[in-house]
Amino acid sequence: MRTVTTLSVVVLASAGIGHAVITSLDEDIARVDPFRDMKNRPEAGHGMNILLVGTDGRDGIGREEREKYRLGGAPCHCTDTIMIVHISADRDRASVVSLPRDSYAETPPHTDRVSGERHEGHPLKLNAAYAEGGPQLTVRTVEKMTRVKIDHYLEVDFTSFMKTVDVVGGVEICTDRRITDSHTGLDLPAGRHTLRGGQALQYVRSRHVDSASDLSRMKRQQHFMASLVERATSSGILLNPMRFRDVTRAVLGSVRADQGFGTDELLDLGRAMRNFSPSSSEFTTVPITEMGHVVEGVGLTLKWDTEKSEHVFEALRRDQPLTVRHARDAAQRVPVDPRRIRVQVENGTHTAGLGRRVDAALAATGFDTTHAPANAADRSVKRTIVVYDPSYRRSATSLAAALPGSELRAVEGQGATLKVIAGADFEKVRTVRAQDPGQDEFGVVRGDEVSCS
Repeated sequence: MRTVTTLSVVVLASAGIGHAVITSLDEDIARVDPFRDMKNRPEAGHGMNILLVGTDGRDGIGREEREKYRLGGAPCHCTDTIMIVHISADRDRASVVSLPRDSYAETPPHTDRVSGERHEGHPLKLNAAYAEGGPQLTVRTVEKMTRVKIDHYLEVDFTSFMKTVDVVGGVEICTDRRITDSHTGLDLPAGRHTLRGGQALQYVRSRHVDSASDLSRMKRQQHFMASLVERATSSGILLNPMRFRDVTRAVLGSVRADQGFGTDELLDLGRAMRNFSPSSSEFTTVPITEMGHVVEGVGLTLKWDTEKSEHVFEALRRDQPLTVRHARDAAQRVPVDPRRIRVQVENGTHTAGLGRRVDAALAATGFDTTHAPANAADRSVKRTIVVYDPSYRRSATSLAAALPGSELRAVEGQGATLKVIAGADFEKVRTVRAQDPGQDEFGVVRGDEVSCS
């Protein structure tokens, strides 16, 4: 979850800022050697594979902020998040694959970095590889499991994350329901929010929002990454050398990287990725076949789906997209078929005929409208509202996707019929369609599909 900031380094480099501006920043990067004496590695493919590892380092965060955002005391230097970021050879796509920390893994033979004892390969949870053998064992274990050759290693912490979010001016996220987590202190009402550093850290750290735990957290992290990319590419940061330098310094000040990843690599990626945008990124989590795989001496683990995960990693090895891309004007994918969603439209403005226009446009897109629009009690609505019963959250999300910029409002007792209150901001209905089970098999989403629209 802390590794989301590192992707911003790559994206922010797209400004093509001069070498002199960031050369001095190379000295800020702490170095590790995760590839020392590694043999029998996977064959190199096209493009670049970066292993992003998040730790709980918090140097530079004051006591008051630690208490406010429930960051605890001394760090354990644990790795909670591991991701493979694949940058395509033509530098027009980034594919991000999250590897759950509780994944069942088997290490290659190695030497314990604490005791110095030699170990044969043995089972463990993936995040335990870092504690046993540091970055080197983590890289070796990931390569053994995925057969994807890792080209660079980047490790970030709490401090880097918070500084980066603050220096870009915050990141916007959207949620269609209130999310709370008593462990991190997160309490976020439904709607749009611009999160600053501390609250953003709570958002990506929260594991106790629902029963899905870590898997839901990884989805939120992916949503946050997409929004961070959108913020970086649309805010003018890339065109301002001084802001670019400040953001880069905030990230690099708490990053550890391999010796080969430095200024020249950042500039090379930056020049090639000037047109990078949220739609250029795609996210997924390695497919899981068993959520509670019990391993003696290890406990409950997540067991990967061998066949499906191989498809994901083969795409990385072959430098191919994780899923078929849609044309720019293609219908957006939604979780519920519009034909299954009953909709009552109300006109929340004094514009005559607006209710009929919205009803007709939704019906033409496939929604099951009542064909009997009415006037809302409040005729001064500025922003279109989708009113829904909490039991129909997925349907409401699908409907809101067809109404760009609309607000989701949960109302107990609304029932199976969703209500659209058309506001003064209404322009058009976006074409949507149900997810294609074949294309959604691996849970892949593009950045522009999970960021706020």
